[in-house]
Amino acid sequence: MTAPLPDGFRVEPDPDAKQLTETLWFGGTPARVLRLTEAGRKAWRTLETSPVGSPATGALARRFTDAGLAHPVPPPPEGPPDVTIVVPVHDRAAELARCLGALDGRHPVLVVDDASADPAAIAAVAAGHGAKLVRRATNGGPAAARNTALDHVTTELVAFLDSDCVPSPEWTDRLAAHFADPLLAAVAPRIHPLAPDSWAGRYTRAAGSLDLGDRQARVAPGTRVSYVPTAALVVRRSALETVTRGGAVFDSAMRVGEDVDLVWRLHDAGLRVRYDPSVRVGHEEPTTWRGLLSRRFRYGTSAAPLARRHPGAMAPLVLHPWPAVTVAGLLARAPLVAAAGFAGAVLSMRKTLRAGDILTTGVSRAMGTAVHQTWLGTGRYTTQFAAPALAALLAFGGRHRLAAASLLLGPPLAGWYTRRPGLDPLRYSAAAVADDIAYGAGVWAGCLTHHTAVPLRPRFAWRPLRIDRKERR
Repeated sequence: MTAPLPDGFRVEPDPDAKQLTETLWFGGTPARVLRLTEAGRKAWRTLETSPVGSPATGALARRFTDAGLAHPVPPPPEGPPDVTIVVPVHDRAAELARCLGALDGRHPVLVVDDASADPAAIAAVAAGHGAKLVRRATNGGPAAARNTALDHVTTELVAFLDSDCVPSPEWTDRLAAHFADPLLAAVAPRIHPLAPDSWAGRYTRAAGSLDLGDRQARVAPGTRVSYVPTAALVVRRSALETVTRGGAVFDSAMRVGEDVDLVWRLHDAGLRVRYDPSVRVGHEEPTTWRGLLSRRFRYGTSAAPLARRHPGAMAPLVLHPWPAVTVAGLLARAPLVAAAGFAGAVLSMRKTLRAGDILTTGVSRAMGTAVHQTWLGTGRYTTQFAAPALAALLAFGGRHRLAAASLLLGPPLAGWYTRRPGLDPLRYSAAAVADDIAYGAGVWAGCLTHHTAVPLRPRFAWRPLRIDRKERR
């Protein structure tokens, strides 16, 4: 049985969570319905106004936060955290100086020089900011540098921080408060892109690949926030020891994606990882299109090695059968197929809800949203992995040109409407399409290198909704 959330924690309902009735809650990722017993309802009424203070409220708080229906709010810490800040660096003396200068000086700092070409410059910056320096003789990449750092750390908490980051004051202290939960292994802040006021810069500020949004979340594969980067991450050292492989925490064979691999191993070990966007850390972004797209290509190459290590966690597109049939019918201009698919989606969901004694009000609207999301997801998937086929349809597809255009332009235009960036729709859409193509090209390159097609395969989710049928206390 999972340990309850400790006394002193409060819970904050997720904005998308809905209390359907006095006994039923809907929300989370993946979407589910949670049913409360009388004891559960009593515990929730307590949690609405008070922190966890009993085994019953602690168990319910854990259940809600694990499901994504609510998020934990830690109690005020009793004192400063026992944390060491680790900064790996390679040939970035100026960026390192800016990074160390932004720290508040309250915690020890360890700089790992990953065989920089000018070690004296790195050493001077570290000494000037009172940081301890460890130098590697050969360049091994971020994973190897962090592994080296862990051999020199004795504190219970470790804060990894990339040298091109600019942290906010007391960022470690605010994140460290979450470790009052003994099951928490790691917590990440929001990465705020630092980019120039150019076309590429404004696009990056609106849709940076490391910026995971303004909503807190439990981090787990298949959820809204499936990973967090180690550009800025606070971890529990004892938790890292539970997922050590071959004497190392990070997989040094991975130059990209090693942070995703670590987060998923922590999840597989039954530990918790959280994303707290109330804490922000700036991260320097590429200043040119060439730099931006080449980085996206590199990120894409990590999909194949991650699939080798976590095949069940990799799915570029998750399709629910009936909405997928509806979208296929619409794209093929087959209205009868689309109508049959939508009817199947509505009837299937109503059957599922009735089996759980849940009202079916609003099912048609919910299925309309599911069809919309399936269309957007299919568009991004096709742009990333089948851009030449889309281009051919646009040029020679005849009656299928409109369908191809909707797949290509639908997702970026929806993103522009949602984010309202400082770019017009045309430039934003062009940037988003180029971004997706660059990432997809990296995925293809990685698949060819590692001889796997797992990162290219969509997955069908046959259960439209998870309903908790057991009585929970």
